[in-house]
Amino acid sequence: MKLHVLKLAVVAGLAFSLSGCFLTKIVTMPMRVVGSTLSTVGAVTSVVPGVGNKIDATLEKGDAAIDEAADTVDKVPL
Repeated sequence: MKLHVLKLAVVAGLAFSLSGCFLTKIVTMPMRVVGSTLSTVGAVTSVVPGVGNKIDATLEKGDAAIDEAADTVDKVPL
């Protein structure tokens, strides 16, 4: 029981000590990784004539939208 309370206290202390910027980075980093992965897939598929360029353009638009959403989350004042 004491160990459980100690763990909760440590987690609460860490949560209170984290800056808002760090918290938003924790949220937006996975979003940006997914977006960059989509761009990489798009770059590979762009080798396919005709269809590949359309797929690449679509995935790049998705990546741009993810980056825009992540930037919006970064601007949230905490």
